[in-house]
Amino acid sequence: MSRKDLVTLLSLALLWGASFLFMRIASPAFGPVFTTELRVSLAALTLIVYALLRKRPIGVLRHWKAFLILGAINAALPFTLICMAELHLSASMAAILNATTPMFTALAAWGMGQGKPGWSKSIGLVIGLGGVAVLVGWSPVPMEGKILYSVFLSLGAALSYGFGGLYASHAGKGIEPLTLAIGQQLGASLVLLPLAIIYAPRHLPPASAIYSVIGLSFLCTSVAYLMYFRLIRNIGAVKTVTVTFLVPIFGILWGVLFLKESLYLNTVVGLGIILLSVTLVNRKSRESSPSSPSRETKTLSSYID
Repeated sequence: MSRKDLVTLLSLALLWGASFLFMRIASPAFGPVFTTELRVSLAALTLIVYALLRKRPIGVLRHWKAFLILGAINAALPFTLICMAELHLSASMAAILNATTPMFTALAAWGMGQGKPGWSKSIGLVIGLGGVAVLVGWSPVPMEGKILYSVFLSLGAALSYGFGGLYASHAGKGIEPLTLAIGQQLGASLVLLPLAIIYAPRHLPPASAIYSVIGLSFLCTSVAYLMYFRLIRNIGAVKTVTVTFLVPIFGILWGVLFLKESLYLNTVVGLGIILLSVTLVNRKSRESSPSSPSRETKTLSSYID
């Protein structure tokens, strides 16, 4: 990997880690649904402008049904669930819980008949559950009802990403990555539009929330997508998937630096256990089916957005 690609990889992790910071700031002011609607709409617009400037075909109308489904389960639903969770959870905890996506993807694949998890994956799944237990149960923060509810919302988002990644690997065959990105954001925007109108904020949010939505849309979604495409082209999906291990670290870093979130021992231990789970779940094994969706696609689906 060249130095330039390494810098791009770190920058990508930095941006996707920052998304949890921005959602933590924007959600209480705009509301979870409206925050997500702004995010996907502005991101779609930016990517469309980029495609036009580069004279790249868009072609989203040809696959509009698939993009509506993909936008719903791989963007609209998980984005909104994370925004809802971050009304009560710290950005750090939300970032770590989101790292369980590969674990839920393996479960989703099993549930959809795409292969029973082998020993490596099964052990990884158990270890991942242990990591969540440590993160939540060993926390000095009181685990009252709304906190536990928010934890389940975050895990629900990870499960939604799991199904979204599987669907994308099936429905996205033969479609240009940039077209997939635009189609997903447009699909999510259309799905959320009725609810966004109902839950639109009644007052102008503070400047910090506005800047956070801008950062979330343009940096963490649009620019991050372009970095992702470049890495896939330059170093391949296998090396690009290492971003999985960096995103929660940056999520914790931004939460501590900008939101003054406390870093507890259970946070570090829980993160380590969950990342060990990710390693085992993504480990190549003879049990993998050639027809199964690639691990790279499944794992990265949680951070592309």
